[in-house]
Amino acid sequence: MAEAVRTGARAPATDRFSLGRLLRAREAGVFFALLALCLFLTFATDSFLTSTNLLNVGRQISLLGIMAVGMTFVLIAGEVDLSVGSTYAFSGLATGMLIVAGWALLPAIGVGLLTGAIIGLANGVLSTYGRLPSLIATLGMLSIVRGAALILTNGQPVTVNERKGALPEVAEAFSYMGQGYLFDVVPMQLVFFVIIAALAWVVLSYTNFGFRVFAVGGSAKAARVSGISVYTIKIWAFVLMGVLAAFAGILSLAFLPSGQAGRTGLGLELDVIAATIVGGASLSGGEGTILGTILGVLIIGVMRNGLVLMGVSPFVQELMIGLVIIIAVGIDKWSTRKTA
Repeated sequence: MAEAVRTGARAPATDRFSLGRLLRAREAGVFFALLALCLFLTFATDSFLTSTNLLNVGRQISLLGIMAVGMTFVLIAGEVDLSVGSTYAFSGLATGMLIVAGWALLPAIGVGLLTGAIIGLANGVLSTYGRLPSLIATLGMLSIVRGAALILTNGQPVTVNERKGALPEVAEAFSYMGQGYLFDVVPMQLVFFVIIAALAWVVLSYTNFGFRVFAVGGSAKAARVSGISVYTIKIWAFVLMGVLAAFAGILSLAFLPSGQAGRTGLGLELDVIAATIVGGASLSGGEGTILGTILGVLIIGVMRNGLVLMGVSPFVQELMIGLVIIIAVGIDKWSTRKTA
């Protein structure tokens, strides 16, 4: 079993779902931390435990969650992507500009997702065949893509509505993606997040690609000896990250139909990485689950919501998020050293 873990292989289903393993899993600790946070906010505020606020929290975490799902694949593969905020801005604004130019909805969204895939492909190629550390490669892409977004929009806001040239039916459908409600209750952003998280869970847990992502992150040398194309797996992880960041950016513009390249998505990569690490993904690679990522996203979202309800300053909120990142990385490194 220890050898399987080191090489990224997954435990048999009977072991994975045993009560003892679930209680020992890091996700259990994250879940209890989330439960304690919710209990505290329930007594500390009057409006936290209401259906309206809980659905609002679900909507607020959806875009972060979609990107955190993609970051889970990247971190498990042993890499990191700092360009997600810029991809989020560029793809969303590009899609908005095409809709304003009179394009139909699906082609415009398709182009936006394609731009995200291309950015992810560039990150993957630079980090593998280019032999650049992914931290440096994606940091460079962060500036490149942000600059490209500024050039594309000439630094001007992009607003999607009929007055700007969007077709009425396209503007309505686009708005529904970000502002609509399923059955007039569940925000559409939350619906998209749940669907993407469920698909990602299946891919990561029950497909050859998911197994290979764990294998590559656990031991690239062992994976290569086993016949796995390490570079190909890492590139696909980056491409998936790019597509999901692009989709989140598109949903963001659909919710608030106006964005500016110099502001949209700034610093978003920190929240994405923080949520994924809090959920149990390791910076060393080879560890992480979609369930853990969802719990990590919930902790970040619930904490932000609770601080707002308690009237805490936005500056203090940023400080708290920073502390969460430091504590999460510290736990990750301590637990990794203990296991070794």
